[in-house]
Amino acid sequence: MKIWIATGGTGGHVFPALSVASALSAAGHKITVSCDGRVHDMVARGIPAGARQVHIWASGVGAKSRLRQIYALAKIGVSASALVLRFMVARPDRVVAFGGYASVPAVFAAHLWRIPTFLHEQNAAIGRANKFAMRWVKTLMTSFPDVSGIPATMSSRVIYTGLPVRAEFLAAARSPLSHGAKILVTGGSLGAQILDDVVPGAIAAMRNKKVFVTHQTRPENVARLQKFYADNKIRANVLSFVHDMAARIIDADLVIGRSGASTVVELQTVGRPAILVPLGINPDQAANAAAFAKNGGGFAILQDKFTARWLTATLDELFNNPLRLDKMAAKAFVPNDAVEKIVAAVTK
Repeated sequence: MKIWIATGGTGGHVFPALSVASALSAAGHKITVSCDGRVHDMVARGIPAGARQVHIWASGVGAKSRLRQIYALAKIGVSASALVLRFMVARPDRVVAFGGYASVPAVFAAHLWRIPTFLHEQNAAIGRANKFAMRWVKTLMTSFPDVSGIPATMSSRVIYTGLPVRAEFLAAARSPLSHGAKILVTGGSLGAQILDDVVPGAIAAMRNKKVFVTHQTRPENVARLQKFYADNKIRANVLSFVHDMAARIIDADLVIGRSGASTVVELQTVGRPAILVPLGINPDQAANAAAFAKNGGGFAILQDKFTARWLTATLDELFNNPLRLDKMAAKAFVPNDAVEKIVAAVTK
Protein backbone atom coordinates (compact mmCIF):
# COMPACT_ATOMS: atom_id res chain seq x y z
CA MET A 1 0.00 0.00 0.00
CA LYS A 2 0.96 3.65 -0.44
CA ILE A 3 0.79 5.21 3.03
CA TRP A 4 1.13 8.93 3.74
CA ILE A 5 2.28 9.86 7.25
CA ALA A 6 1.71 13.44 8.41
CA THR A 7 3.64 14.93 11.31
CA GLY A 8 5.33 18.13 12.46
CA GLY A 9 5.60 20.73 15.17
CA THR A 10 7.73 18.98 17.81
CA GLY A 11 9.73 15.84 18.43
CA GLY A 12 6.81 14.53 20.46
CA HIS A 13 4.86 14.23 17.22
CA VAL A 14 7.79 13.21 15.03
CA PHE A 15 9.33 10.29 16.93
CA PRO A 16 6.07 8.27 17.09
CA ALA A 17 5.42 8.99 13.40
CA LEU A 18 8.88 7.79 12.39
CA SER A 19 8.55 4.62 14.51
CA VAL A 20 5.36 3.72 12.66
CA ALA A 21 6.87 4.74 9.31
CA SER A 22 9.81 2.40 9.88
CA ALA A 23 7.55 -0.53 10.78
CA LEU A 24 5.31 0.03 7.75
CA SER A 25 8.32 0.40 5.45
CA ALA A 26 9.84 -2.82 6.80
CA ALA A 27 6.55 -4.56 5.98
CA GLY A 28 6.91 -3.52 2.34
CA HIS A 29 4.63 -0.50 2.17
CA LYS A 30 5.55 2.64 0.19
CA ILE A 31 5.92 5.51 2.65
CA THR A 32 5.74 9.29 2.29
CA VAL A 33 6.25 11.50 5.35
CA SER A 34 5.05 15.11 5.29
CA CYS A 35 6.20 17.68 7.85
CA ASP A 36 6.63 21.40 8.37
CA GLY A 37 9.92 23.25 8.43
CA ARG A 38 10.31 23.17 12.21
CA VAL A 39 11.10 19.44 12.15
CA HIS A 40 12.43 19.00 8.61
CA ASP A 41 15.94 18.01 9.70
CA MET A 42 14.65 15.74 12.46
CA VAL A 43 12.51 13.84 9.97
CA ALA A 44 15.34 13.70 7.43
CA ARG A 45 17.59 12.01 9.99
CA GLY A 46 15.02 9.39 11.03
CA ILE A 47 13.01 8.62 7.90
CA PRO A 48 13.31 4.99 6.76
CA ALA A 49 15.39 4.22 3.68
CA GLY A 50 13.36 4.43 0.50
CA ALA A 51 10.66 6.67 1.98
CA ARG A 52 9.94 10.13 0.56
CA GLN A 53 9.86 13.34 2.57
CA VAL A 54 7.51 16.19 1.64
CA HIS A 55 7.64 19.69 3.09
CA ILE A 56 4.40 21.51 3.93
CA TRP A 57 3.75 25.06 5.13
CA ALA A 58 2.14 25.08 8.57
CA SER A 59 2.45 26.38 12.11
CA GLY A 60 0.36 26.51 15.27
CA VAL A 61 -2.44 29.06 15.57
CA GLY A 62 -2.12 29.60 19.32
CA ALA A 63 -0.37 32.99 19.04
CA LYS A 64 -1.98 35.85 20.97
CA SER A 65 -1.74 38.20 18.01
CA ARG A 66 -4.83 38.01 15.78
CA LEU A 67 -2.65 38.83 12.76
CA ARG A 68 -0.35 35.90 13.51
CA GLN A 69 -3.34 33.60 13.93
CA ILE A 70 -4.72 34.64 10.54
CA TYR A 71 -1.29 34.12 8.98
CA ALA A 72 -0.99 30.63 10.51
CA LEU A 73 -4.46 29.66 9.27
CA ALA A 74 -3.59 30.97 5.80
CA LYS A 75 -0.49 28.77 5.69
CA ILE A 76 -2.54 25.72 6.66
CA GLY A 77 -5.10 26.58 3.99
CA VAL A 78 -2.43 26.90 1.29
CA SER A 79 -0.86 23.57 2.30
CA ALA A 80 -4.27 21.87 2.33
CA SER A 81 -4.96 23.12 -1.21
CA ALA A 82 -1.56 21.91 -2.38
CA LEU A 83 -2.12 18.45 -0.89
CA VAL A 84 -5.59 18.19 -2.44
CA LEU A 85 -3.91 18.57 -5.83
CA ARG A 86 -1.04 16.27 -4.91
CA PHE A 87 -3.39 13.52 -3.68
CA MET A 88 -5.28 13.73 -6.98
CA VAL A 89 -2.13 12.30 -8.59
CA ALA A 90 -0.45 10.37 -5.78
CA ARG A 91 -3.66 8.83 -4.35
CA PRO A 92 -2.28 7.24 -1.16
CA ASP A 93 -4.21 4.22 0.13
CA ARG A 94 -4.05 5.42 3.73
CA VAL A 95 -3.21 8.64 5.55
CA VAL A 96 -1.89 8.40 9.12
CA ALA A 97 -1.67 11.74 10.96
CA PHE A 98 0.15 12.27 14.24
CA GLY A 99 -1.56 15.39 15.47
CA GLY A 100 -0.77 19.06 15.58
CA TYR A 101 -1.59 21.68 12.99
CA ALA A 102 0.91 20.21 10.51
CA SER A 103 -1.42 17.19 10.20
CA VAL A 104 -4.54 19.15 9.29
CA PRO A 105 -3.75 19.71 5.57
CA ALA A 106 -3.21 15.98 4.93
CA VAL A 107 -6.34 15.01 6.87
CA PHE A 108 -8.46 17.51 4.93
CA ALA A 109 -7.07 16.45 1.54
CA ALA A 110 -7.62 12.77 2.37
CA HIS A 111 -11.22 13.51 3.35
CA LEU A 112 -11.93 15.15 0.01
CA TRP A 113 -10.52 12.17 -1.89
CA ARG A 114 -12.23 9.64 0.44
CA ILE A 115 -8.94 8.14 1.56
CA PRO A 116 -9.20 6.23 4.88
CA THR A 117 -7.50 8.43 7.47
CA PHE A 118 -6.15 7.59 10.92
CA LEU A 119 -5.45 10.34 13.43
CA HIS A 120 -3.38 9.85 16.59
CA GLU A 121 -4.02 11.87 19.76
CA GLN A 122 -1.01 11.99 22.09
CA ASN A 123 -2.55 13.48 25.19
CA ALA A 124 -5.20 12.48 27.71
CA ALA A 125 -7.23 15.51 26.59
CA ILE A 126 -7.98 16.07 22.92
CA GLY A 127 -5.87 18.87 21.43
CA ARG A 128 -7.29 21.80 19.47
CA ALA A 129 -5.89 20.73 16.11
CA ASN A 130 -7.14 17.16 16.50
CA LYS A 131 -10.51 18.36 17.77
CA PHE A 132 -10.87 20.30 14.53
CA ALA A 133 -9.58 17.50 12.27
CA MET A 134 -11.20 14.41 13.80
CA ARG A 135 -14.54 15.02 12.03
CA TRP A 136 -12.80 13.92 8.82
CA VAL A 137 -11.08 10.73 10.01
CA LYS A 138 -12.03 7.08 9.88
CA THR A 139 -10.33 6.21 13.18
CA LEU A 140 -8.99 8.22 16.12
CA MET A 141 -6.14 6.44 17.92
CA THR A 142 -5.23 7.42 21.50
CA SER A 143 -2.20 7.22 23.79
CA PHE A 144 -4.31 6.79 26.93
CA PRO A 145 -7.34 4.57 27.59
CA ASP A 146 -9.49 7.56 28.59
CA VAL A 147 -9.26 10.83 26.68
CA SER A 148 -11.42 13.80 27.57
CA GLY A 149 -13.00 16.06 24.97
CA ILE A 150 -13.97 13.40 22.44
CA PRO A 151 -17.65 13.76 21.46
CA ALA A 152 -19.95 10.79 22.06
CA THR A 153 -20.68 10.65 18.33
CA MET A 154 -17.02 9.75 17.76
CA SER A 155 -16.80 6.97 20.37
CA SER A 156 -17.34 4.09 17.94
CA ARG A 157 -14.34 5.28 15.90
CA VAL A 158 -11.84 5.51 18.77
CA ILE A 159 -9.24 2.82 19.51
CA TYR A 160 -6.64 2.82 22.29
CA THR A 161 -3.24 2.04 20.81
CA GLY A 162 -0.81 3.73 23.15
CA LEU A 163 2.01 6.02 22.00
CA PRO A 164 5.07 4.68 20.15
CA VAL A 165 8.36 5.21 21.96
CA ARG A 166 12.00 4.64 21.05
CA ALA A 167 13.47 1.14 21.19
CA GLU A 168 15.64 1.97 24.23
CA PHE A 169 12.54 2.37 26.39
CA LEU A 170 10.98 -0.86 25.12
CA ALA A 171 14.18 -2.78 25.86
CA ALA A 172 14.15 -1.52 29.47
CA ALA A 173 10.51 -2.39 30.19
CA ARG A 174 10.01 -3.44 33.81
CA SER A 175 13.73 -3.16 34.57
CA PRO A 176 14.24 -2.95 38.35
CA LEU A 177 15.14 0.26 40.17
CA SER A 178 18.81 0.60 41.06
CA HIS A 179 18.02 1.81 44.58
CA GLY A 180 20.97 4.17 44.26
CA ALA A 181 18.76 7.07 45.44
CA LYS A 182 19.00 8.62 41.97
CA ILE A 183 16.71 11.54 41.15
CA LEU A 184 16.25 12.90 37.63
CA VAL A 185 14.90 16.46 37.37
CA THR A 186 13.89 17.54 33.89
CA GLY A 187 11.72 20.36 32.62
CA GLY A 188 11.98 19.51 28.94
CA SER A 189 14.23 21.08 26.34
CA LEU A 190 13.84 24.59 27.81
CA GLY A 191 13.94 23.58 31.46
CA ALA A 192 11.28 24.64 33.95
CA GLN A 193 11.84 27.54 36.34
CA ILE A 194 9.46 26.12 38.96
CA LEU A 195 11.63 23.00 39.24
CA ASP A 196 14.81 25.06 39.55
CA ASP A 197 13.20 27.18 42.28
CA VAL A 198 11.72 24.34 44.35
CA VAL A 199 13.70 21.12 43.90
CA PRO A 200 17.24 22.09 45.07
CA GLY A 201 16.01 23.62 48.34
CA ALA A 202 13.72 20.67 48.98
CA ILE A 203 16.56 18.19 48.53
CA ALA A 204 18.85 20.28 50.76
CA ALA A 205 16.21 20.06 53.52
CA MET A 206 15.92 16.24 53.36
CA ARG A 207 16.86 14.32 56.48
CA ASN A 208 18.93 11.95 54.33
CA LYS A 209 20.85 13.82 51.65
CA LYS A 210 22.55 10.70 50.28
CA VAL A 211 20.94 11.09 46.89
CA PHE A 212 22.42 11.67 43.46
CA VAL A 213 20.65 14.34 41.40
CA THR A 214 20.74 14.75 37.64
CA HIS A 215 19.20 18.16 37.03
CA GLN A 216 18.50 19.42 33.50
CA THR A 217 17.95 23.17 33.43
CA ARG A 218 18.23 26.31 31.31
CA PRO A 219 21.82 27.21 30.31
CA GLU A 220 21.70 30.43 32.36
CA ASN A 221 20.84 28.47 35.52
CA VAL A 222 23.57 25.82 35.34
CA ALA A 223 26.28 27.64 37.33
CA ARG A 224 23.86 28.76 40.06
CA LEU A 225 22.47 25.25 40.60
CA GLN A 226 25.93 23.65 40.50
CA LYS A 227 27.06 26.01 43.26
CA PHE A 228 23.94 25.40 45.35
CA TYR A 229 24.29 21.62 45.23
CA ALA A 230 28.04 21.81 45.96
CA ASP A 231 27.54 24.22 48.89
CA ASN A 232 24.98 21.84 50.39
CA LYS A 233 27.21 18.77 49.80
CA ILE A 234 24.67 17.14 47.49
CA ARG A 235 26.03 14.95 44.71
CA ALA A 236 24.66 16.38 41.49
CA ASN A 237 25.18 16.59 37.76
CA VAL A 238 23.65 19.80 36.37
CA LEU A 239 23.17 19.89 32.60
CA SER A 240 21.61 22.29 30.11
CA PHE A 241 20.90 19.44 27.70
CA VAL A 242 20.55 15.69 28.16
CA HIS A 243 21.85 13.82 25.12
CA ASP A 244 20.50 10.42 26.15
CA MET A 245 17.24 10.97 28.00
CA ALA A 246 16.30 7.31 27.69
CA ALA A 247 19.37 6.23 29.66
CA ARG A 248 18.73 8.89 32.31
CA ILE A 249 15.11 7.85 32.84
CA ILE A 250 16.02 4.16 32.93
CA ASP A 251 18.76 4.84 35.51
CA ALA A 252 16.54 6.97 37.77
CA ASP A 253 14.77 5.77 40.91
CA LEU A 254 12.46 8.82 40.76
CA VAL A 255 11.76 11.40 38.06
CA ILE A 256 10.58 14.94 38.81
CA GLY A 257 9.39 16.76 35.74
CA ARG A 258 6.72 18.03 33.39
CA SER A 259 4.02 15.78 31.94
CA GLY A 260 4.15 15.96 28.17
CA ALA A 261 2.62 12.87 26.59
CA SER A 262 5.95 11.44 25.45
CA THR A 263 7.48 11.79 28.92
CA VAL A 264 4.51 10.13 30.63
CA VAL A 265 4.38 7.21 28.20
CA GLU A 266 8.16 6.71 28.43
CA LEU A 267 7.84 6.49 32.23
CA GLN A 268 5.00 3.98 31.82
CA THR A 269 6.90 1.89 29.27
CA VAL A 270 9.91 1.45 31.54
CA GLY A 271 8.02 1.57 34.83
CA ARG A 272 9.46 4.53 36.70
CA PRO A 273 7.88 6.43 39.62
CA ALA A 274 7.52 10.16 39.13
CA ILE A 275 6.41 13.46 40.56
CA LEU A 276 4.78 15.32 37.68
CA VAL A 277 4.22 19.08 37.70
CA PRO A 278 2.14 19.96 34.62
CA LEU A 279 2.78 23.22 32.83
CA GLY A 280 0.18 25.59 34.28
CA ILE A 281 -1.10 26.92 30.95
CA ASN A 282 -1.36 23.51 29.33
CA PRO A 283 -4.53 21.48 30.12
CA ASP A 284 -3.13 18.55 28.10
CA GLN A 285 -0.26 18.15 30.56
CA ALA A 286 -2.62 18.25 33.53
CA ALA A 287 -4.69 15.45 31.99
CA ASN A 288 -1.56 13.39 31.25
CA ALA A 289 -0.27 13.77 34.81
CA ALA A 290 -3.65 12.80 36.25
CA ALA A 291 -3.75 9.68 34.04
CA PHE A 292 -0.30 8.66 35.30
CA ALA A 293 -1.09 9.29 38.96
CA LYS A 294 -4.42 7.43 38.71
CA ASN A 295 -2.55 4.16 38.22
CA GLY A 296 -0.51 4.76 41.40
CA GLY A 297 2.83 5.33 39.67
CA GLY A 298 3.41 8.72 41.22
CA PHE A 299 2.07 12.16 42.02
CA ALA A 300 0.42 14.82 39.88
CA ILE A 301 0.72 18.16 41.60
CA LEU A 302 -0.18 21.59 40.26
CA GLN A 303 2.44 24.34 40.32
CA ASP A 304 0.79 26.35 43.09
CA LYS A 305 0.82 23.28 45.36
CA PHE A 306 4.38 22.29 44.45
CA THR A 307 6.26 23.71 47.42
CA ALA A 308 9.66 22.89 48.87
CA ARG A 309 8.02 21.84 52.14
CA TRP A 310 5.71 19.36 50.39
CA LEU A 311 8.50 18.01 48.21
CA THR A 312 10.92 17.52 51.12
CA ALA A 313 8.34 15.53 53.07
CA THR A 314 7.50 13.44 50.01
CA LEU A 315 11.15 12.70 49.14
CA ASP A 316 11.95 11.78 52.75
CA GLU A 317 9.03 9.37 52.84
CA LEU A 318 9.91 7.75 49.50
CA PHE A 319 13.66 7.36 49.97
CA ASN A 320 13.26 6.06 53.51
CA ASN A 321 10.85 3.44 52.17
CA PRO A 322 12.41 1.76 49.08
CA LEU A 323 9.60 -0.80 48.93
CA ARG A 324 7.14 1.99 48.21
CA LEU A 325 9.26 3.14 45.26
CA ASP A 326 9.25 -0.45 43.96
CA LYS A 327 5.46 -0.62 44.27
CA MET A 328 5.08 2.71 42.48
CA ALA A 329 7.38 1.51 39.69
CA ALA A 330 5.24 -1.61 39.25
CA LYS A 331 2.04 0.46 39.15
CA ALA A 332 3.58 2.94 36.70
CA PHE A 333 4.35 0.21 34.16
CA VAL A 334 2.05 -0.08 31.15
CA PRO A 335 2.95 -2.54 28.34
CA ASN A 336 3.70 -0.69 25.12
CA ASP A 337 2.86 -2.34 21.81
CA ALA A 338 1.66 0.87 20.19
CA VAL A 339 3.54 0.44 16.91
CA GLU A 340 2.09 -3.02 16.36
CA LYS A 341 -1.44 -1.85 17.17
CA ILE A 342 -1.22 1.18 14.88
CA VAL A 343 0.24 -0.85 12.00
CA ALA A 344 -2.49 -3.49 12.41
CA ALA A 345 -5.25 -0.85 12.41
CA VAL A 346 -3.88 0.96 9.36
CA THR A 347 -3.21 -2.10 7.21
CA LYS A 348 -6.23 -4.29 7.91
